[in-house]
Amino acid sequence: METVWREEDGARLAATVWRAGDGYRAVSSAPLGGGIGPARWVLNAQVAGRYSRTDPVAHLRELAAAFGLEGPGVGMLTAASVSRTVRRDDGGVRVSATVGLRVPTWASAPAGRPDPELAPIDLDGASPPARAPGTVNIVVAVPVPLSDAALVNAVITATEAKTQALLEAGYSCTGTASDAVCVAARTGAAADGAEVEVFAGPRSVWGARIARAVHAAVHAGALDYSAYLEARNRRGQA
Repeated sequence: METVWREEDGARLAATVWRAGDGYRAVSSAPLGGGIGPARWVLNAQVAGRYSRTDPVAHLRELAAAFGLEGPGVGMLTAASVSRTVRRDDGGVRVSATVGLRVPTWASAPAGRPDPELAPIDLDGASPPARAPGTVNIVVAVPVPLSDAALVNAVITATEAKTQALLEAGYSCTGTASDAVCVAARTGAAADGAEVEVFAGPRSVWGARIARAVHAAVHAGALDYSAYLEARNRRGQA
C-alpha cells in the first residue's frame, strides 16, 4: 500500500493505492468496482471537505488513470485525512482504515431525521460540506480464497469489528452515513491450491483475524481522530 499525492480544488490531497495485481477478487460497497468481482488494485482517495461533484465514479476513473491503475479495481472516496491511514495485520490479514468522524451516526435512526453529512451544499458556505463520502473507509486483504458467501460474511465481520472499535474509543455511533468497505481475497489459482474458505464469521479462523485487524486499525484511527480534534481545538483557543 503506497501513499500518493495530487493537487485538486486548491488543496494537496493524499490517496492510498494498493497495486494487488492479478489473483484477487473483492467484495465492496465502493462507488467504483462495487459488488463482487476481480480487483487488480484498490484506491482510497481523499477529497476536499466541501466536495460537490455528482459523478464520483467518473472522478475515480480519472484518478485511477492518473495513478497508472489499469484493469478492474475498486475506488472509494473520503473526506478523512488519508495521510493518517492506519494499517494493522493479523495472521496474514492486512487492513488499512481511514477514520474521520465529523458526523458520527447510528445506523438505525428515526424516520425523517436529517443527517448533516447528507445535507445539500449551501453556496454561501453556511451549511456543512456536501456528501463527504466514506468517512470511515476500510480495506481488508485476505491471503486465501473466500467463497461468495464468505466474502459477504467478511463484510459483516469487518463492520461489526468497526462498530465495536468506535464504541470502545468513546464514540456513540455505528459509523457514519457514508462509510465504505472492501474485502479482497486471493483467487484459488493464485493461492497455491489453498481450499476455498466458506466461513468468515468472527469465530472462524479467517473471520477472527479480519475482526482483530479491523478492530485494531479502526480503534487506533478513532483515537488518532480524537487527538487531532483536541489539538485543533487547542490551536483555536490559543
